Amino acid sequence: MDTRLTALTGAAHPIVQTGMGWVAGPRLVSAAANAGALGIVGSATMTPDQLRSAVREVKSRTAAPFGVNLRADAGDAPERVGIIIQEGVKVASFALAPSRELIVRLKEAGVVVIPSVGALRHAEKVAAWGADAVLVQGGEGGGHTGRVATTVLLPQVVDSVDIPVIAAGGFFDGRGLVAALAYGAAGIAMGTRFLLTSDSTVPDAVKARYLAASAADIMVTTKVDGLPHRMLRSELTDSLERSGPAAALVGALRHAASFRRLSGTSWTRLIRDGLAMKRGKELSWSQVLLAANTPMLLRASMVEGRTDLGVMASGQAAGVIGDLPSCAELVGRIMSEADEALARLTGGALR
Repeated sequence: MDTRLTALTGAAHPIVQTGMGWVAGPRLVSAAANAGALGIVGSATMTPDQLRSAVREVKSRTAAPFGVNLRADAGDAPERVGIIIQEGVKVASFALAPSRELIVRLKEAGVVVIPSVGALRHAEKVAAWGADAVLVQGGEGGGHTGRVATTVLLPQVVDSVDIPVIAAGGFFDGRGLVAALAYGAAGIAMGTRFLLTSDSTVPDAVKARYLAASAADIMVTTKVDGLPHRMLRSELTDSLERSGPAAALVGALRHAASFRRLSGTSWTRLIRDGLAMKRGKELSWSQVLLAANTPMLLRASMVEGRTDLGVMASGQAAGVIGDLPSCAELVGRIMSEADEALARLTGGALR
């Protein structure tokens, strides 16, 4: 199935595995790439040296194209862009809109630039700055998310920009891929669906929590880092929802200190990144400090398997996922389902 996304990136199928922190490491990314999807390394929780090592490991596991996801507001974003260029990575994706300067630098080096956005105006901005494509996540998506459903946001963006649009938020099967193509998208991106594969390094106990979840068990909270964050409901999220400002602040400082030690990041860098987060947003200083919760709370679950201490970012699709296929099985199944759906539509089988 050839689309503008496959032509742009060289991936065999119009499917993207998103760059999830602590989850999208070399094993998952290379498995997704070998299956014909576009695998994306989640680098926000890696040091620059770890990023370079991860890229090289992916290259040792696959000859297929893949990408790296960056935080555009990180203080060391230019250094990470340099690593992407030096290592010959095909695609750079961004969790937030990158600056015009970063886009130009990457494009001059031949790297495909795909920012992720959650609003029409952001898509229009990055398209005007020269982005090669844009990933649009509706409110059904996991992690940081907006309030507009994919079925409303996606057609708005498709009608407003001339670059390929990748649909994210609520996708998990071939019917969703066909629906996204019908809206005018060039492909779909999935996070939770790839997290729940046998190639994912997420501990089995955590995967079991996802598989047992219903749609009603997936919530949006601002208590983790001050921004709307979609995740599985747990004892911890219930506790965070009940906590007052003082308790939240103490917890945020404790997790910030843990993340600083683990990543080697200085307090100066953490504060600088906090300022970058605050810029242009309606965030209080306590919310900026709460942002330090995210990396360590995600690591506790996604790496250490501590569902009692960590948070589990999740799209609403977790409520309808019930198995753990390999990436190859998943991508093959999605493409078969898409072919069947298209055959029904074109064969007069509508009822």
